[in-house]
Amino acid sequence: MLETFLCYAIFGLSAVLSVPSGIYAVECSIGSLPLQRRRVAEFGLKANAAVTAVLVPAHNEESGIADTLANIGAQLCDQDRLIVVADNCSDRTAALAQEAGAEVIERFDVDRRGKGYALDAGIRHLEKMPPEIVVLMDADCRLGEKALERLRASVLASGMPGQSRNLMTAPDGAAPNLLVAEFAFLVKNYVRPLGLVRMNLPCHATGTGLAIPWHALRGADVAHAHRVEDMKLGLDLASAGYAPRFCEEALVTSQFPCSGEGANAQRRRWEGGHLEMIRSELRSLVNPLVLRNPARLALALDLMVPPLTLLVLLLASVMLLSVMLAASGLSSWPLVIATVNLALVFVATLGAWYVHGRKALPAATISRIPLYVLWKLRLYPRALLGANEGWVRTDRDKDVSGESRT
Repeated sequence: MLETFLCYAIFGLSAVLSVPSGIYAVECSIGSLPLQRRRVAEFGLKANAAVTAVLVPAHNEESGIADTLANIGAQLCDQDRLIVVADNCSDRTAALAQEAGAEVIERFDVDRRGKGYALDAGIRHLEKMPPEIVVLMDADCRLGEKALERLRASVLASGMPGQSRNLMTAPDGAAPNLLVAEFAFLVKNYVRPLGLVRMNLPCHATGTGLAIPWHALRGADVAHAHRVEDMKLGLDLASAGYAPRFCEEALVTSQFPCSGEGANAQRRRWEGGHLEMIRSELRSLVNPLVLRNPARLALALDLMVPPLTLLVLLLASVMLLSVMLAASGLSSWPLVIATVNLALVFVATLGAWYVHGRKALPAATISRIPLYVLWKLRLYPRALLGANEGWVRTDRDKDVSGESRT
């Protein structure tokens, strides 16, 4: 009886993991095919004539806010607006933003703190004189060449929100762990969304560089402290009929934290928030409203893919159990399924690295991947069990000597 239960349990685990493995493999494979790039329509003067507000939530960002606003300001047109929400700041963020020519909103509410609340304050401010398009930008990011124009063109062409190619890079002199993290981020925010757009499917909002038509944003519920408020916003927009579209041509970049604790805190927030969203979204897969909304269903299925490190650990664990089951002579089917799942993920990741990731992750650095996996493994208990601590600024100001370098 026990042997039969174990056989069915391991078979079930292998079958369940086929879903995220297959989704991941399809997205990465299509995103890595040598296809001609789909270009956003060049609307030129028409795109630049669309009144745009760039909304920048900020918490204690005095060390970099001036450079960020100068970068954004260089791409603004005469009729555009630049709004900074200085949320519970105890430094000179607000003063520096004013000196840079931005409209500044200061918030002080220790019980309702976080990026979501800051965005809500900015949206309420814009209601007095609504723009046509709102672009959400983090205070530590940089726009690539013509990124703002291309995002506007994407929104005008589709009528839907446009998500930029949001990438994070390792700082100069970073240890191999951050190079692996840079590649993992590239797969999540570039290769997989590229695969989705090539299948004419929407993508998730990825935190910054998201352009939204005003009529789609004004009713959005963003006043919360969810750990991945960007992902939740994208799902809410999709539920309302405004699923984000990936705009490959619009590049937005930022750097990983230099300190070990900064990197750990950032990863815990992302991983924990992602897993929290997976738990909440499982119910949506049987929700008739979601099932009748193909774009929303596509995002729900994409969300079922856990963080890559965790997916590989789960696949490897099930593979080990399947080997033990087959060795005992009970059943080899779980091993067959587990082998296929692991092979799909490995081949898809290898293809993504060969086509897109060799610059981010040189071949000589690949041997560090097991150490990166062990580092990530330590984060999951706190990511799963830790409470939301509100808006804690990610530390990017320390030397590259932290724990994440080992």
